[in-house]
Amino acid sequence: MKPTAVIERWVELFNAGDVKRVLELYAEDASLHVVFAEPAAGKPAIQALFEAYFGAGALHCVTRILHGAGEWAILEWNDANGLPGVNVYRVVDGLIVTQRNYFDQLTFFRKMGIPLPSE
Repeated sequence: MKPTAVIERWVELFNAGDVKRVLELYAEDASLHVVFAEPAAGKPAIQALFEAYFGAGALHCVTRILHGAGEWAILEWNDANGLPGVNVYRVVDGLIVTQRNYFDQLTFFRKMGIPLPSE
């Protein structure tokens, strides 16, 4: 499966809030790095991250641009409130092995009603 097809499926399952099925798109030793936190390494850590996100409120990803190059896919998105972001994925054998998310975390926390992390 092409990386862009995997990410199209990721968006579909993410928008459905289906953490279990989203996790099926990740390799066992995958890593997910959100710019404001330590990377989540492995499926259990990625699951915990998604459960925390979805526990904070409804999330929705609107695809603006999806570009593929070899093993890589780049997703430019907006959330339902218009907050923009970019995710960079490496997909090997149909599974996400690395994901990096770049977005304005402070605005995201405020819009979702998530307490700001203490320093």
